[in-house]
Amino acid sequence: MSILRPFLARVIRHGQLTVLSPDGSSESFGAPAAGYPEVTVRFTTRKGMRRIILDPRLGAAEAFMDGEMEIVQGDIMELIGLLRANTPWDRGAKLKDKTALGEWIEGMKTRLNSINRRRSSRANVAHHYDIGNDLYRLFLDSDMQYSCAYWPRPDMTLEDAQAAKKAHIAAKLALAPGQRVLDIGCGWGGMAIALAQLERVEVLGITLSEEQLALARERATAAGVADRVRFELIDYRDLAEREVGGFDRIVSVGMFEHVGAANFETFFRACANLMTADGVMLLHTIGRFGKPGATDAFTRKYIFPGGYIPALSETVAASEKSRLIVTDVETLRLHYALTLRQWYARTLAHRGEIVAMMDERFYRMWTFYLAGATAAFESGGMGNYQIQFARSRHALPLTRDYMAEAEGHYL
Repeated sequence: MSILRPFLARVIRHGQLTVLSPDGSSESFGAPAAGYPEVTVRFTTRKGMRRIILDPRLGAAEAFMDGEMEIVQGDIMELIGLLRANTPWDRGAKLKDKTALGEWIEGMKTRLNSINRRRSSRANVAHHYDIGNDLYRLFLDSDMQYSCAYWPRPDMTLEDAQAAKKAHIAAKLALAPGQRVLDIGCGWGGMAIALAQLERVEVLGITLSEEQLALARERATAAGVADRVRFELIDYRDLAEREVGGFDRIVSVGMFEHVGAANFETFFRACANLMTADGVMLLHTIGRFGKPGATDAFTRKYIFPGGYIPALSETVAASEKSRLIVTDVETLRLHYALTLRQWYARTLAHRGEIVAMMDERFYRMWTFYLAGATAAFESGGMGNYQIQFARSRHALPLTRDYMAEAEGHYL
């Protein structure tokens, strides 16, 4: 406790955290405050406390996963939320940058971990997405959209918010009958199928997940659009070598986070080469507010090996080298937080099934992941960007009015 005390006393000002030590002693930090939770944790071993000191993010996760840190009052969502909410990214405090050495070390860790050659990319995708479709069915919406929903109203159901996301994106693509559309990182096929239902277009969805591919094909057949929607297990780099200039539209939702910082320019060059001369692309990605950063150790080890959340600056800079024109940017600041809270609630509701399917340690890891992600979008430096690109300045109408008009029609 003597080691944890200075850190907790400095961080916890609003809300209250009570810590029970393995020897039975307790100490409270902060004070009750409106809008902030009151949480009590118990450490069953001193090792669990030491883990957090050595590596706060990974140590706390593993201590929680291994039962060395138990939540007595509240839950993991409230614990992580309490810590994050006391030091929000946009708190307006005096800015202090890392030293040049600190920046270099963090940057190198991420870039070395996210080179993502073809073979490692497939292995990284399998690590997260091939753990079983049945798990994802338990906490996602009925269309299995595993990305940020769009919430025009906060009282929407998750299903309605995901349908709104698909319509929002389809409108930005400026679809027209007869176009060929490429969906890079198509997941379980929901976006590709929706685009074909909204407009008379042909869609190719590509993925590196065997589990996603099989289910996406089944769903296209069930939806009656298999004649216009195909799915393929292929890397975007390999497709770019095969189909130069073959697509009028490209959409990519929740995939750019897996590209890896070292491959950003390669990704945009591939996209540019895949598009027709008047092609349009919509990229939907998690993004950092502010400057580039590094992927934390917990996420690298357990959730998205090889993953990296880009800053807007490095995303746009990489696209510029392929002569892609940024025609529209929208920042979704809190939409993913609303989405994640829905996923978290559904995960809690299916605890018994998930533990039986995986095990208790996995369940704790998964709830830690969802809780940490929620806090990152509510108080940390994460948001979502929707960036529209075009190869030609003449490819789209002069004003954005067409987006709202199409979106209303689709909805």
